[in-house]
Amino acid sequence: MIPQSKTATLAALPPEPAVDDLRAQIRARVDASRRALVVLDDDPTGTQTVHDVPVLTTWSVDALAAELSGEDNVFYVLTNSRSLTAADAAALNREIGRNLTEAAARTGRAVAVVSRSDSTLRGHFPGEVTALAEGLGQSFDGRLIVPFFLEGGRYTIDDVHWVAEGDQLIPAAQTPYARDAAFGYTHSNLKEWVAEKSGGAIAPTDVASISIEDLRIGGPEVVSARLRTLTGGQSCVVNAASYRDLEIFVLGLLAAEEAGKQFIYRTAASFVQVRAGIAARPLLTAADLDVAQGSGALFVVGSYVPKTTAQLNALLSRADITALEVDVDSLLADRAGTVQSIVAAANASLREDTVTVVYTSRKYVGAAGGESDLSIGAQVSAGLIDIVRGIDVRPRYLVAKGGITSSDVATRGLNVRRAVVAGQILPGVPVWRIGEESRFPGLPYIVFPGNVGGDDALVQVVERLVIGDW
Repeated sequence: MIPQSKTATLAALPPEPAVDDLRAQIRARVDASRRALVVLDDDPTGTQTVHDVPVLTTWSVDALAAELSGEDNVFYVLTNSRSLTAADAAALNREIGRNLTEAAARTGRAVAVVSRSDSTLRGHFPGEVTALAEGLGQSFDGRLIVPFFLEGGRYTIDDVHWVAEGDQLIPAAQTPYARDAAFGYTHSNLKEWVAEKSGGAIAPTDVASISIEDLRIGGPEVVSARLRTLTGGQSCVVNAASYRDLEIFVLGLLAAEEAGKQFIYRTAASFVQVRAGIAARPLLTAADLDVAQGSGALFVVGSYVPKTTAQLNALLSRADITALEVDVDSLLADRAGTVQSIVAAANASLREDTVTVVYTSRKYVGAAGGESDLSIGAQVSAGLIDIVRGIDVRPRYLVAKGGITSSDVATRGLNVRRAVVAGQILPGVPVWRIGEESRFPGLPYIVFPGNVGGDDALVQVVERLVIGDW
């Protein structure tokens, strides 16, 4: 399988049908059903396509029931399960599934559940989806796999998942993401990927799919008919190359569910926006966010994927920032001393109203792969959290780069228990307003995925959030 021209590949697809606003139709059906969409997000970046949506970082029955008792039709539960071992991720999903079932029974609110994960196919699949279904105590007719993510250039065409780099579509298994030490894979065809990730328990021929032709030529009626054939928890790949494809799919999905079929969703972020019927909104600006309060800006960069390193280097080339490197070897050898030194420098820089960048050294420090690498990553993340907790100057905004980093900064560094997604500062880059219980109430918190944006993306954030003389 070789890279393809994105322009030529998309142009060769059947044309999208010219139809009225499907998003409004979806929203009307969602509102009428009062069925809440609950998104279990394995890192905070899954909020990257929505706005005005609550995010919980706790999942007690009381907390879930409180959200289900409100007027919102969708909310997120941040699990950060991608940072856990497979066994711990499964146990966590079972617990949340049980709690959600009890909360739904208490409030009388029906729910649909998304297991939101990485658009480049990293995460605990199928283990945590199986565990979630067990916790929910439901028998699902199908597991819908929808990794399309337009904002990050992820397309699924002819059952193959592609990652766009410029005008090239690269098979996902040929990207650096597929070489992830904990979540690597070798297949770009999603039917073969399901078989690979299941350890052979599921054969590629047992995986169904909804094609682009089903969507653009057949429409919602064909989608619904195909979904109604799924039984016994069968995996089904959903192809998509545009938001219109997702809208057609979701209308067919809702019809199949109204006919009594039950599905659990394993998806990237774009699906959530459409399934919830949320309209797109413009990117946020400094005027939309209260960045006048505070001193300086804080970037915390833990992700080490090549895209992040390129973005970090562009940011560090600016003369108006303070760069504070956290040497990973030193952090592992002397955590307390390393933390103390960085905290002192960061507080001093922020007091001077300066953009302050705290970042881990770029040399990858790993172990034997898999769970050993997750353990080292956890130690590095713990050091970053110690640094964030030691910073006592409220910044104007805070950017956390990388999924695990941003989760740990939110929950352990800032003590966030509930936030609201304000929108996106760049395509695929969400901004949260963190709750009153947090260390810096109302702080604009920018959750920057490791694998999103061009080389100048971090620089763009700085430039978009400059106000007045600052």
